[in-house]
Amino acid sequence: MMTEGADQMALAHEIDFRIYGDDMQLVEIELDPRESVIAEAGSLLMMDDTIQMETIFGDGSKDSKGLMGKLFSAGKRLITGESLFMTVFTNEGSTRKNVSFAAPYPGKIIPLDLKQYNGKIICQKDSFLCAAKGVAVGIELQRKIGAGFFGGEGFIMQKLEGDGLTFVHAGGTIVEKELREGEMIRLDTGCLVAMTASIEYDIQFVGGIKTALFGGEGLFFTTLRGPGKVWIQSLPFSRLASRIFAAAPAVGRKEEGSILGSLGDFFDGD
Repeated sequence: MMTEGADQMALAHEIDFRIYGDDMQLVEIELDPRESVIAEAGSLLMMDDTIQMETIFGDGSKDSKGLMGKLFSAGKRLITGESLFMTVFTNEGSTRKNVSFAAPYPGKIIPLDLKQYNGKIICQKDSFLCAAKGVAVGIELQRKIGAGFFGGEGFIMQKLEGDGLTFVHAGGTIVEKELREGEMIRLDTGCLVAMTASIEYDIQFVGGIKTALFGGEGLFFTTLRGPGKVWIQSLPFSRLASRIFAAAPAVGRKEEGSILGSLGDFFDGD
């Protein structure tokens, strides 16, 4: 529970949770009386009768900061493409109650206890789902020139700070890797979900003109060097969206599901 006058890094409410489902998951959070959880707008699935909602600027990690501080906190969220507002769900009853949040697309919900990772996790800007109230949700700008100009999805990332539970969502299958000191891996720029603050992050050119132009894997890799832990997703939402868009039928096509396919369009005069 929240302790008055405590430092921000020790303000997070202690919540219990349970994750349901396999490919389309939801997380059910159990709140004691007066406990709260923060969540992205639109992620709510259901809640019990004594759970009260409140829309706030920023993440509510510092209740005492003034108007300008709240506006600055909310403004940082615009840089990551998120809403100015977040929603706080508080149990106003006298017994334990539940509130549930759903993943926005097929994948996994990853629970992260920030106490286990020195109070900070860096994640992709659209992966945050919800967290115990007291967890600070900010931005993490990559300082290296390569990452800044060519990082794409990885240039502006979110940082989650505090000592409580937070939940991030990722697409497809999730791989957790513990990197030793100096150990390095390379991956597609959209496949990184989260990493501990000790991981060295950069963007690297794939090398070779033919590979870059015709390889189909993009011009750059994300490079991650240990020590630390990383979470990797097999199906970034951007990749899923591009495949859906490419497969979507053109306006006016009538034979998409038939055995004639595009040949049917030819006979129709399309």
